[in-house]
Amino acid sequence: MKIFVLVKEVPDTYGDRKLNLETGLAERGAGDVVLDEITERALEVALSHAGKNEGTEVVAVAMAPGGSTASVRRALAIGAGSAVHIADEQLAGADLGLTAETLAAAIRRGAPDLVITGNLSTDGSGGVMAAMLAEHLGWAHATALTSVEITAEGITGTRGADAGAQPISASLPAVISITEALPDARFPNFKGIMAAKKKPLEVLTLDDLGVSADPGAAPRTIMTSVAEKPPRAAGVKIVDEGDAAEKLVDYLVQNRLV
Repeated sequence: MKIFVLVKEVPDTYGDRKLNLETGLAERGAGDVVLDEITERALEVALSHAGKNEGTEVVAVAMAPGGSTASVRRALAIGAGSAVHIADEQLAGADLGLTAETLAAAIRRGAPDLVITGNLSTDGSGGVMAAMLAEHLGWAHATALTSVEITAEGITGTRGADAGAQPISASLPAVISITEALPDARFPNFKGIMAAKKKPLEVLTLDDLGVSADPGAAPRTIMTSVAEKPPRAAGVKIVDEGDAAEKLVDYLVQNRLV
């Protein structure tokens, strides 16, 4: 079995985030980016299965700038057997549509049996990539799984719901996304870090995948404006002089909160 795991480089949540007001893109400096934790958990799902099933091939797939090799290598250090790095200047600021089209092309090229991704990235927070990939590929998909079991025929799992849990199943090939309910990723040790330097890492461009980033070729999301968040204003303070309840109700009504 071949499993593709989508891994993503994102701004470090412990650092400050700032948008470039001209491009609308997040400004990223050296040391300010990390491999998204949820995609590391997705990688752990694949590696746990591979550890119990000899012959399982785990491939990390990233769409990231050319300078993101260290993040891709981290996925190899954690345990992926090989990696695919899609790097093309035309992908800077790519929206969900172009991202899904590009990743789907890489998936078709590699012909895996299963694709695993996180349910929600910490930067874009789109939460729709698994479904969009499945639509491009014509595969089954199962999203936001809180547990998952992988077999040679398909996957079974559980999705959390307001009233309990939903049992989910799908035959292969399939695309699934997992939540933070799944275990943390293993930490790369020294042996894994050294081994990562020798593992195959294929770099692809849009030309390699036959994908066009030209907005004239397919409709794309267009940014119309970007602005800094306004400074925090002082809140309204209500002093209880026997009429605090009335003032509170008036405030809620004026702000259409009730």
